[in-house]
Formats: sequence, structure tokens, C-alpha cells
Amino acid sequence: MTAERFLSYTEFAERIGVRTGALGNYRLPEPDAYIGRTRGWKAETIDAWNAARPGRGVGGGRPRKTPTA
Repeated sequence: MTAERFLSYTEFAERIGVRTGALGNYRLPEPDAYIGRTRGWKAETIDAWNAARPGRGVGGGRPRKTPTA
């Protein structure tokens, strides 16, 4: 019998390549499991969430001072 593997908050951050402190700024997917108050995610859940995240620069940021032609 193979046990199902869930990734912790720290492992979540490592998988997407950010520090754990940065995860607090993201709207994370619902955990796949709770062990007490500890959240756990399947690798597939994290990968799907990360693939659907907007890319860098989405939203436009601040408008340019001079319009480009």
C-alpha cells in the first residue's frame, strides 16, 4: 500500500521557486488535506495552480510617462 504524499507550506514554496515569506502574498489553492491545523497540497494541485497564475507584468503596472508609437 502506497501512502499519499502531501507537500507542506515550505515544500510548496520550494516547488514554485519562492521563499516561504512570499507565499503570504499569494492567494493559495485550497489544501488537499489538513493534519491538525497543518495544510498539505498534492504536487498536482500546486503545479496546476502555478501554471494558471498570471505571468510577470500582468495588469500593466504604472502607465508610461510618454506613450509609445
